[in-house]
Amino acid sequence: MKKTVKGIWWAQIKAVIRLEMKKTFFAKRGLWIYLVAALPVLLFIAYAIATSSQQNRSASVARQGVKRLAYQDLLAVKPGMTSEEVMAILGKPPITFHWTEDRPTQDGTNGSIRVNHEDFHYSDGQNDLFVGLANGKVESLNIRQGINLGQDSIMFAAVFQFFFLRLAVFFGCLGIFMNLFRGEILDRSLHFYFLAPMRREVLMAGKFLAGLLATCTIFGLSEVLQTIAFVWHFPPGVRDYYLYHNHGLEYAAIYLGVTLLACVGYGAFFLVAGMMFRNPILPAAAILIWEGINPFLPSVLRQFSVIYYLKSFCPVDIPASPGTPAVFALLISNSNPVPAATAILGILIVALIALYVSSVQVRRMEINYTTE
Repeated sequence: MKKTVKGIWWAQIKAVIRLEMKKTFFAKRGLWIYLVAALPVLLFIAYAIATSSQQNRSASVARQGVKRLAYQDLLAVKPGMTSEEVMAILGKPPITFHWTEDRPTQDGTNGSIRVNHEDFHYSDGQNDLFVGLANGKVESLNIRQGINLGQDSIMFAAVFQFFFLRLAVFFGCLGIFMNLFRGEILDRSLHFYFLAPMRREVLMAGKFLAGLLATCTIFGLSEVLQTIAFVWHFPPGVRDYYLYHNHGLEYAAIYLGVTLLACVGYGAFFLVAGMMFRNPILPAAAILIWEGINPFLPSVLRQFSVIYYLKSFCPVDIPASPGTPAVFALLISNSNPVPAATAILGILIVALIALYVSSVQVRRMEINYTTE
């Protein structure tokens, strides 16, 4: 039975994908992409190890105490209390430290008074309380929380938005998609594709899909591993609460979806750039600057950007602390989020426009290896 034209095109696209996958995954010039994708995973592994070590130290301090404490007990200590009042509430401190200080007098003379300091360290097994006493009275209090789901979620969101999306996925897509045609030209092998009985648009589609499969696999797997590393240090009860009752699994699915959409959007941009420019540095810098200044652009121009739509999906807002400069506060905020359906449609439209430009460019492409 005769194949239809569309059937032939699809068979050719699959053949191109098979040829490209090996080159895309194992190209020596692209090995750095795996390192970039692994960096946030290593960051969360290091954080989990450090947090687990801190939790073990807190548990050890709690075991040394004479009373079994709860977090509310730690909050019961107030400034101005005497050491006897503190020990009446929390018991004898497991860890103490004594030191003296000579403070200048307040009467304007050059004299000084000696102040006896005591530092008490208590723990409920997860949270630590550090009590600073001067001459037997509480002068300072510091509670170090072992696990704070709110702060940890904000930290994960910040790493995802400002490192993973804007840098790792961005430069990973640059390395893969800009080399789909540029790499063939540098290897002097593009003419083999052009001599094949295949429409150039079909070749472009096969290469784009191969790059998309590669980036989605690499960075999608990285995002999954980041989530696993992030929840690794949580105690089982806290982990179950975060995943099943505090939107943890929902957030993980959203972050994965945002990662895949980023690969689509940035991949289409860099495919065009790889065809139109010999030097990838200039278009990469231009796109990076355009994405970076997106919050400062008029609302119409913002829509021609990938990060504009991706930020609307991110489930956790990153608050700006008091005193944050207005420029950085504007970069952090997402004042005009768009609905999810609009964001998906926007990224797809931007990608389709870029792919249309690529299809026009690939038809006009001429090979001249001597100019490379």
